[in-house]
Amino acid sequence: MSLPEIPLLYRDDLLVVAGKPSGLAVHRGMSREKVVVLQLVRTLLGRHVYPVHRLDRATSGALLLALDSGTARRLQEQWESGGVEKRYLALVRGIPPEAGVIDSPVPRSPGGPRVPAITEYRRLAVFERYALMEARPLTGRLHQIRRHFKHISHPLIGDVRYGKGEHNRLFRERFGLHRLALHALSLEFDHPATGERLRIVAPAPEDLAGALREMGMGCYP
Repeated sequence: MSLPEIPLLYRDDLLVVAGKPSGLAVHRGMSREKVVVLQLVRTLLGRHVYPVHRLDRATSGALLLALDSGTARRLQEQWESGGVEKRYLALVRGIPPEAGVIDSPVPRSPGGPRVPAITEYRRLAVFERYALMEARPLTGRLHQIRRHFKHISHPLIGDVRYGKGEHNRLFRERFGLHRLALHALSLEFDHPATGERLRIVAPAPEDLAGALREMGMGCYP
């Protein structure tokens, strides 16, 4: 079995930003996956790496990893204090308003209590009955973007948990889109050593970008 390629979008002596593919877990969970992003990046770099945050298995995009535990801790503190700006691309059913804010509590963890959650969004493009959105979560909750767009009756395409099967099938058959249409487009944060503000962009991978091109939506880097 050929292992998926993990592009490195940024690297220095303290941290790395990797381009996570859709369908691959960040680390081994209860199901004990054989191939995970952390192990692939460790093999690529020849050294241990530490996760700073998580992305859903089905989500692609920018994943921040630290090269030592101290850096991981400082980045996680910045993450928890709201100092990291995250932007996502999301293809949804229906046409939401041009811009808005979703303020609706969601669980922080599976089976956990609901906690405050806020997502800002703006509409980028429209194709027939669907829209490409930029989402900016101001909090980091379980499936936050997926839950929030469902909350406003605009579920994500390819979402087998919160979406609609008929729309998912349409995009598989018409555009060959066999994944969740959610991509972590960029991360912006302060470098833990220099304080320099970094913005790292993860171009949409071909499994999503190809479908967006067919719809005339581009990739919006």
